[in-house]
Amino acid sequence: MILVAVGANLPGSDGAEPKENCERALSLLEAEGMNIVARSRWYKSSPWPHSDQPDYINGVVRIGTYESPEALLLRLHAIEARMGRIRGAPNIARVIDLDLLAFDQLIYDVRSQVNSTQLRLPHPRLHDRPFVLLPLSEVAPTWVHPASGRRVAEMIANLAESHNCHPIENSTNKKLKIL
Repeated sequence: MILVAVGANLPGSDGAEPKENCERALSLLEAEGMNIVARSRWYKSSPWPHSDQPDYINGVVRIGTYESPEALLLRLHAIEARMGRIRGAPNIARVIDLDLLAFDQLIYDVRSQVNSTQLRLPHPRLHDRPFVLLPLSEVAPTWVHPASGRRVAEMIANLAESHNCHPIENSTNKKLKIL
């Protein structure tokens, strides 16, 4: 089970709204040969950590690919660059963000020799983030964190009640597949 978080809070260079940027990223994933097995609704959330940035649109997809985790991460970064993402300081506003959350039950922490990118699986902060866990629960409700052994529902139950992350009404789309 390969899980990827999708998010955006800035318009694209053509003025496309963040939700449209997220949809475009999914189209690019498919165009790159990745099979989207399941996708969540879109969620709107406040920036994390709290800042004066615009709200984010977030979702999670479950994909199928024969690539290694390292190769997949490089492809995700290439899609981000193609869409105009400029990497800089952590937690800055962005036109698109594609995070590799989990790759089967792999526990992994390696710095790439090629581009000095750190690949940590599962994503080291996914258990704290409602904008990841809520959509993740839609595409992989039985997923168990390989390091902690906790189920998605248990991690959601441990979130602060004051989180500001809610599904966007009517964001379910015809492509929603849940197997």
